[in-house]
Amino acid sequence: MACPPWPKGKKLVHLDLKGAPPRVEYLHKLIELFSQLGVNGLLVEYEDMFPYEGELKLLQSTAPPAYSREQILSMQECAKSKGMEVIPLVQTFGHMEFVFKHRPMWSLREVPYCVGTLNPHKEEGVKLVMEMLRQVVKMHPGLNTLHIGADEVYILGEGEESKLWLASPGRTVEQLFLSHVTKVAKAIKEAWPHMTIIMWDDMMRGMSPDILKASGLVGLVQPMLWDYTPNLDVDKTVSLLEKYCSAGMSDLWVASSFKGSTTVYTCVPSTQRHVDNHLQWLKVADSLSAGVNLQGIALTGWQRYDHLSVLCELMPVALPSLVSCLQTLSHGHFNAEAQNKATESLGISSVEVEEMEKTSASDSLFPGRRLAELIVELNALLNSDDMRLFDNDMFVRGWFSPYHRRRKMVTPLITMQIHSQASTFLTTLHQKADAMREEMVRFYPDSTVQEWIEEHVSPVMGPLQRITEEIRACVKEMVP
Repeated sequence: MACPPWPKGKKLVHLDLKGAPPRVEYLHKLIELFSQLGVNGLLVEYEDMFPYEGELKLLQSTAPPAYSREQILSMQECAKSKGMEVIPLVQTFGHMEFVFKHRPMWSLREVPYCVGTLNPHKEEGVKLVMEMLRQVVKMHPGLNTLHIGADEVYILGEGEESKLWLASPGRTVEQLFLSHVTKVAKAIKEAWPHMTIIMWDDMMRGMSPDILKASGLVGLVQPMLWDYTPNLDVDKTVSLLEKYCSAGMSDLWVASSFKGSTTVYTCVPSTQRHVDNHLQWLKVADSLSAGVNLQGIALTGWQRYDHLSVLCELMPVALPSLVSCLQTLSHGHFNAEAQNKATESLGISSVEVEEMEKTSASDSLFPGRRLAELIVELNALLNSDDMRLFDNDMFVRGWFSPYHRRRKMVTPLITMQIHSQASTFLTTLHQKADAMREEMVRFYPDSTVQEWIEEHVSPVMGPLQRITEEIRACVKEMVP
C-alpha cells in the first residue's frame, strides 16, 4: 500500500568526501542535479579533505590533496545559489580514524588498538574537537547547523582512565558517553549560541528516557536515527523515535542510504535495495505521533565504511539509485510514474545502473554517465567466473597445476592454449581498465583512481599475469 509523500522537512544528500573526493567542477554539476531533484541541503563529511590549519595541519590529506579554502567556499556558494543549506559533519567521539592514525594524536585514543575512539577523560581531547569545529565553522559563513557525529564509539569504557571512572558506584558506559557528548554540545552552544546540533543516535538506542533526561543533553542536540537496511523494522524504529520524543527530544532527524551500505566493498549499487529502504522510511514517517517534530531526512552515500576501509560505490554509478530514492520520497511509492520520472531526469532506460542501455543522451542529464557505464562493464568482467576462477578452469587444473609448475613438466600444446586464453583476458582487462582510468581522472584525483584499480583490477589481473609468465618459463624447458 502506498504511503503519503515524505512530510515537510529537509531532504539532505550526504557527501562523504573520504577517499573519493570529487573534483570541484564535478561537485558543482552534482549540486545542480540535486537541486533539480528537490534536494534542499547537503550533509558534508570532509574528514581529511578539509584544509585544517596550525597544529591541525597534519590532519590534511596530501594524496589526494585536501580541498582549498577557495574550493570549499565555491562549493558553498554553488549550493546556496540553489537554495541548499550546507551542514558540515565533524566527528567528535567515534570514527576519528583520520585524526588518531597520526602519531602525535595517539595519546588521545581511548585504547591504543582502537584508532577511531577518543578518550573522553582528557581535556586535550575536548580542545582538539573544539578546534576542529572552530576551523570548520569559520570556513562556513552564516552556518546554522552542525552535525557532531558520535556514532559507533567502539571500545568505550575499555581504556584505563575509563575503567577507573567506571569503578565508582552507579557509573555506566552510557553515562560516560552522554557526559562527553553533553560537554561538547555545551561548548558549541557557548561558542555559537544560535547553532543547531545534530548527532547520530545509535549509541543512545538502548538508553531509557530517564537516563537521557538526566544527561543534560535534552534541548542541546537533535538525534538523527539511521537505518540503511531494505527490511528496516518499522515498528521498532517508530518506538525508538517516540522514545526520544518522550525524553524531551522531539526535534528528530532520520537517515536512509542510497549507496555505500550494502557491503564494505560493493562497486555497483542495487537501486531496488535502496528504494526498499526508503519505502520503509515512508511507513515510519506515516506512523509517527503528532508530537514528533521530524526535521528531515539525510540520504547517506558512504564512500568508505570508515577512514581505513576500502572504497564503496563511487557517486556516478549511484546516481540512478539516488534519483530513484528521491522520487520514492516525493511520490510515497515507486510505481511506474515514479520510475519514469527517475529515468527521464537522468535520460536513462533503467533505474538499475547495470541495465542501462547506452544512448547518446547529453551527459548534462547524468553527470559522470560514461564513467558509470565503464565501471559497470569492468565490474561485470572482474566478477565473471571466467576471470575470477581461471585457476579452476579444467585445463589449468588438469594440465597446469601447482605440481606441474614446480616441476616444469607440462604439455606444451595445452599450456599454450591456456596462455592464449589468459592473454586474451589480460588484453581485455587492460583495455577496459585504461578506458575507465582515462574517464575517472576527469572526476576524481589520481590517487582515488589508483586505489580503485589496485583494489579491484590488480587482484584479478595479477594471477593471470603470473600464469602467462609461468607457462612461458615451463614451455622453454619442454620445447627445443
